[in-house]
Amino acid sequence: MGVTEAVTPPSSPSDLPDLPKPEAAVTPADIRDGAAVALVVGVAGVLLGLLWVWLAPRVQYVSNGEAVFLRDTESEARIGADGTFFLLALGFGVLSALGVFLWRRRGGVPLVIGLALGAGFAALVGWRLGMWLGPGSDVPAAAAKAGKGVPFDAPLQVLAHGVLLVWPMTAVAVHLGLTALWGPRDPSPSTEWYGAYPPEHVHAEPSPPHPSPSETPRAGS
Repeated sequence: MGVTEAVTPPSSPSDLPDLPKPEAAVTPADIRDGAAVALVVGVAGVLLGLLWVWLAPRVQYVSNGEAVFLRDTESEARIGADGTFFLLALGFGVLSALGVFLWRRRGGVPLVIGLALGAGFAALVGWRLGMWLGPGSDVPAAAAKAGKGVPFDAPLQVLAHGVLLVWPMTAVAVHLGLTALWGPRDPSPSTEWYGAYPPEHVHAEPSPPHPSPSETPRAGS
């Protein structure tokens, strides 16, 4: 019968090097960055409101002394205010996403949340500020002040409130796209093996069998 040799494992768990501990998914620094982004982007809503008041087309009313009518019923200025707000919000969304990406290329969930919250708040600030800086919302008082047959500017309004979501949606989409294309990549998993697998004895050449006593040549034979 053959003799089975004892096999010593190539290495023990104590011989393996210490693996690095996984980093925390969200750190306090990430939360601070997200809060800073939300604050800065939210304040930028003031610029949106100023540009909206400046660039939006004016709608004019006229009064006959009893009622108020549109001066030009075929004018597209009423939807022009929505279109102007839409284009401005779209541009601010792209610029804010690009600025956040250039500041923190690694991205992260707190950064995206801060960008979305800040952009949503900025859209509300721009909307309310534009209405406040624009013509007054008291149409009867404005008609009485202007006089019969004298045109006056209508209040600046957003008829399609969905445009308030343009800035946050654009900012998040553009930021995620930039991060996916040019953000840092995760390191590839290491393919290094600690020890030999399979062990060397698996493919070792078999040793020749030991001769039995009956097959041992005798002296003088």
